[in-house]
Amino acid sequence: MPAVRAAKAGPYIRKLIMLTIRLQRTGSRNNPDFRIVLAEKHRAADKKVLEVFGEYNPRTKFFHLRDEAKLKDWLNKHTELSPTVHNLLVDKKILVEAKVKAWRPKVKKAEDAPKAGPPPPAEKPTEAAKETVTA
Repeated sequence: MPAVRAAKAGPYIRKLIMLTIRLQRTGSRNNPDFRIVLAEKHRAADKKVLEVFGEYNPRTKFFHLRDEAKLKDWLNKHTELSPTVHNLLVDKKILVEAKVKAWRPKVKKAEDAPKAGPPPPAEKPTEAAKETVTA
């Protein structure tokens, strides 16, 4: 995974910035449209991006790369891909790999889920209670 070195406040403070290729939503409400961007991993998806590679519209399945060579250059540097972008590039035959699982359903907590077991045993009538019932 590539890291960009950033020097701030002198030569003694350095940090590594991890980069990822992911989707940035640009569409309006109920009309999704995405950019494929290179951004810092720790930043929000709608904030500053370093490079825009292309566009994707999930409703019309429109996919366009501005410069495929730049994207492949970053892929050769082992930049991390989001699972959705990875699967999109596999669909478009840009990556020759297997798809990854991009979405997981939420797991219910053990307390919230009903216990799946046998019902509690009912009380057995005692002999004294049996005599009163039969008499």
